[in-house]
Amino acid sequence: MSQVVLGLVRASHPEPAAAVTTVAALLAWGVGHPPAGIAAVALTVLASQLAIGWVNDRLDADRDAAVGRRDKPVANGRLRRRTVTVAGVLAAVVTPLPAFALHPAAALWATVALVSALLYNWPLKSTPASVLPYAVSFGALPAFVVLALPGSPTPPAWLVAAGALLGAGAHFANVLPDLADDTRTGVRGLPHRLGPSGSRAAAVGLLLAATATLALGPPGPPSWAGLAAIAVAAVVPPAVWYAGRAASLRGERPVAIFRAVMLVALLDVVLLVASGRLV
Repeated sequence: MSQVVLGLVRASHPEPAAAVTTVAALLAWGVGHPPAGIAAVALTVLASQLAIGWVNDRLDADRDAAVGRRDKPVANGRLRRRTVTVAGVLAAVVTPLPAFALHPAAALWATVALVSALLYNWPLKSTPASVLPYAVSFGALPAFVVLALPGSPTPPAWLVAAGALLGAGAHFANVLPDLADDTRTGVRGLPHRLGPSGSRAAAVGLLLAATATLALGPPGPPSWAGLAAIAVAAVVPPAVWYAGRAASLRGERPVAIFRAVMLVALLDVVLLVASGRLV
């Protein structure tokens, strides 16, 4: 049983799942949710992230096995395909339930985010529209968090736009470590068509645009914290990518830039919440 649980954790893409859930919980706190509301938001997002990760690893099992991904428990046979399929379906069914307890509109947008992400897993991953589900799902995330408030207020357009830009940037950063393996197995999404240099530029540019939107979008002059966040977004991802090239030379997967995107996203939300300029 412990091996199955460990395999499910590894197949869930735990790093992005934890990062996205933390971002959602921070947003919920920042917009004024009480503790029960924050918990419901976090549970909704965690369930959706688990569903997305498990379905992704199930659909990619043959491709992962073909390129020797020993870190993938479904591909290497340590986790049964049926087990991860059932887990993914159950997590998807559970996703809107905590959100519905807050507000039906919130449950709708949580479902939109989930369905969009699942459409990335199949069939959009191998098309030029591969970035679209990331933009839609990450844009729907702050909409869900705000709509879950009592009275279901309208989410600020700048907050939704920042989420969409961040999601699009995360797509390019997430795919970068797998470009070569994906090409070998026939995956041809937008990052693969742009190539490594184009994808790195897109990831950095979109992250910078998302950070600038968060800093400049709210009414009033930007805070010093917001301007500092823009500077961090401009410097950290390129620096981390440069440092991460050593991993590529050692034959390791260059995941540094994706982690940098997640780090800057968390920093952006912390600074935004601390400034009190969310809604």
